[in-house]
Amino acid sequence: MAISTTSLSGLTIKRMDHLGLVSGMCRELGIAKMIDAVIPKNNEHKVTHGEAFVAMLLNGLGFHSRTLHMFADFFADKPTERLIGPGVQAKHLNDDVLGRCLDALYEADVSSLYQVMAERVVDTLGLASNAVHLDITSFHVDGEYAVDEQDSETKRIELVKGYSRDHRPELNQVILELICENQAGIPVYMQALSGNTNDQKAFAEVTRHHIQCLKAAQQCRYFVADAALYTEESITALATQNQLFISRVPMTIKDARQHVSNVTEASLTAMSNGYHGCWVDADYAGVKQKWLILRSEQATKREQQTLARNLLKSSEKEHKQFIKLCKQRFACQTDAETAMKVFSKTLKTTRISEFDCIAHPVFLGKGRPKKGQQPAYYEYQLDGLIATCLDKVGIAQAQTGMFILATNDCSGELSMQTLLDTYKSQQHVERGFRFLKSPEFLTSSLFLKKPERIEALLMVMTCSLMIYAALEHRIRTSLKERQQYFPDMKKKPSQKPTARWVFLCFSGIHEVSIGDSPPVITDKQERQQVIIDVLGTLYQEIYF
Repeated sequence: MAISTTSLSGLTIKRMDHLGLVSGMCRELGIAKMIDAVIPKNNEHKVTHGEAFVAMLLNGLGFHSRTLHMFADFFADKPTERLIGPGVQAKHLNDDVLGRCLDALYEADVSSLYQVMAERVVDTLGLASNAVHLDITSFHVDGEYAVDEQDSETKRIELVKGYSRDHRPELNQVILELICENQAGIPVYMQALSGNTNDQKAFAEVTRHHIQCLKAAQQCRYFVADAALYTEESITALATQNQLFISRVPMTIKDARQHVSNVTEASLTAMSNGYHGCWVDADYAGVKQKWLILRSEQATKREQQTLARNLLKSSEKEHKQFIKLCKQRFACQTDAETAMKVFSKTLKTTRISEFDCIAHPVFLGKGRPKKGQQPAYYEYQLDGLIATCLDKVGIAQAQTGMFILATNDCSGELSMQTLLDTYKSQQHVERGFRFLKSPEFLTSSLFLKKPERIEALLMVMTCSLMIYAALEHRIRTSLKERQQYFPDMKKKPSQKPTARWVFLCFSGIHEVSIGDSPPVITDKQERQQVIIDVLGTLYQEIYF
């Protein structure tokens, strides 16, 4: 347990751990200076907005599972002057400082401010990404928030119920939209959205109003997103701006289903990691494209495990529907045959092998009809056999593990493997969402007094992800450049450690001072010194 007490001899011990790395990256990127340049300090405040912002980043990357209302407690045993700046003490970092900073961030427009910061960070790190990736996720919102009728006319987000990706539809939520570059996984754009925002509409909004400025800032070649991007509106907007895109094609599109059904084993070309693919031409939404039809061996095995169970459920359901249909009576034979044709078109796994239309005479009056009495009219009833359609089952089995990727890069320079690899680097933004939702990072649910502060907090969370990704990138590139290694979890030398593992390995470092003597850093280990040294002088000074 961390301690911050002073002994009888005047000994003071404060816990440093990996926070020196976070502080060093904030200084290297000039985070506090960028914030203070936009939001100047009020003379009566002891802590600038930039310093408060860095403090929130340290809090967010402390991996302590505490929410922000425990802000002051977090810094009680931390060397705040070493981590944040001269004269900054734990008592200065209270809830009022946090609230003022969040309010000021909101007034400065968090999305625009973050985009400017991200551009400078990408330039500082010298990242040359060839693609950016768009995705969206949701966060729970705890507590009750008053809904202002004017919210719909303003830019303030609404904390309302919507589609829950975490299977908690009973809770209000807020949406976070991110665009990440594909080299280090740094978010280059963030936008907080109301809890009931539709993915396709949000993606269309980005393609119409934000992609041009991102393209100019990041010099990206491809704009990558999942199937929510593949709508006529978004595809047309991207093509109009001469932006190359890569997206997954929804199988709800008729042409996609047709192309997949026409694929044969002979037409597929073997690729790496168990993938096979082939090109087809397409012009969805009037935009000339190349579709890459892919089959994954791993996905095929996984999907075929559940296919038989799903086919059984489907065939049983259709059999029950057929029995129900055969119990109905129709006024004429034409109505009965029409009902059978309509029903046959709905069958997915079965087929009507044979059927007959039986006429049942209907007599008027009570009792048994008299001998020679003619029926008043006839009612018609269906009868027949329903069986599993082996052709349909075969097609379903053949299409397992198949999907389509689309691009408007028709230059012929983009190979199947490059297209697939570029799309799969979508994991950068997905990994970022997993990081933000980790129980060790703040919390997956949010509670602050005002929706405006939640929107600002989402920016702080995104900046924390930016610092984490930037630090991981710097560690990996520095280890490689200096031909140094850091032991992984199996104690094998590695040049690609995760930032999370490095943070865990920095546990136990303390700042110690006796009386008025200058504080010093103690308990450093050899593996920790390797990271400090490859990162450079700035980090060496922090851990000196």
